[in-house]
Amino acid sequence: MAHFQHVLTECANGVATITMNRPDKRNALCPVLIEELTLAFQEAATSESGVVILTGAGPAFCAGLDMENLESTHARTPEEHRRDAENMARVLRALYDFPKPVIAAVNGPAIAGGMGLATLADFTLATPEAKFGYNEVRVGFVPAIAASFLLRQVGEKRTRELLLTGRLMKAQEALSFGLITQIVAAEELIQTANALARTLLLNSPQAMQSVKCLLSKHSRRRLDEELEDAIQVNAQQRSTDDFKEGVKAFLERRHADWPSMKIKV
Repeated sequence: MAHFQHVLTECANGVATITMNRPDKRNALCPVLIEELTLAFQEAATSESGVVILTGAGPAFCAGLDMENLESTHARTPEEHRRDAENMARVLRALYDFPKPVIAAVNGPAIAGGMGLATLADFTLATPEAKFGYNEVRVGFVPAIAASFLLRQVGEKRTRELLLTGRLMKAQEALSFGLITQIVAAEELIQTANALARTLLLNSPQAMQSVKCLLSKHSRRRLDEELEDAIQVNAQQRSTDDFKEGVKAFLERRHADWPSMKIKV
């Protein structure tokens, strides 16, 4: 397997393990990590492995987009903002359409785009301490790309509640929503993921691929249209004053003073 800067890859006994490796940044999604994840998925799709495990190094699974990196993008052009949005959509779509079973071993918080990566896997195993949430509205952003997938997972009412509040939920609530498959003790997480992978390897690879292809095909046309809309909204939001203030406030550890708020509270 290829060598990456922020991703570790390993293949053993028919199982490919992809580890996001920015533990000092809680595996936050910078452009390099997003690109490398996409390439790692492409590599695993054509490898001899039959199952993929996705996890994170350190105490977090993935903290979402790298806020420090986002602050540096304020001067970017609309075309560059769109390209960033397209890259995020591409990695989530690569996971959603992946031809082999994927197990997410969620070892800690999975926030925003990190929650997308965790919950779009076929199986999501999480520690009791793991937390999930799309908190983008709290920093003036829009979880546009994740919205289409979340609607399919939990329905419109819960999607509205989760995306508009930006709240975090514990693993037990995520399990009750059907967003994760199983809660596993931290010390048993990778062992349990590998045991599940070995069980899946007993199945017909061709049959499993056909199942995944069929499920993806059911929603492909509508999802294509929805993600195009989402990419536009995502890119546009990156240029708003609220987004600029939200990112700045987050990094300065203070409450945002939203430019769009007509009545100050």
